[in-house]
Amino acid sequence: MSLNLEQKKAVVAEVGAKVAEAEAIILAEYRGLEVGQMTQLRAKTRESGIYFRVLKNTLVRRAVVGTLYAGLAEHMVGPLAYGIGSDPVKAAKVLHEFSKANDKLVIKIGAMGDKLMSTNDIAALAVLPSREELLSKLLGTMQAPITKFAQTLNEVPTRFVRGVAAVRDQK
Repeated sequence: MSLNLEQKKAVVAEVGAKVAEAEAIILAEYRGLEVGQMTQLRAKTRESGIYFRVLKNTLVRRAVVGTLYAGLAEHMVGPLAYGIGSDPVKAAKVLHEFSKANDKLVIKIGAMGDKLMSTNDIAALAVLPSREELLSKLLGTMQAPITKFAQTLNEVPTRFVRGVAAVRDQK
């Protein structure tokens, strides 16, 4: 079913808003993917907070004009699904893992800001820990010296009490 002019303008505005707040856009060809598989992929992307849609390439080209992602316009050829995310690692991770399990979904290209990413770059991005994992590791690293210092300070009275208990046991 074709869209009328008002509907097309609405789609371009919606995609333009998503592109404006995006940290990464990934283009994937979905040729041969069954409806059930596509539904699974949509559910996974929705869980991760990724805007994932099959759109007309001409509409997306209009939406990316004048943005950092304008370099993607020349790669928008064929049946493509667009994954637009505010967390580049999540977007890459979800689409890369799904493409490994389903060979019909082929990641074509992506972009992070004005930098285009090849499929190898997207795969490398997918194996990085997520933002939450990195923050928790950083916090653990920052807390480690304080925790060790507190344990060291606690060790002095503990040894004293053990020594007094050993003397008491001897007498």
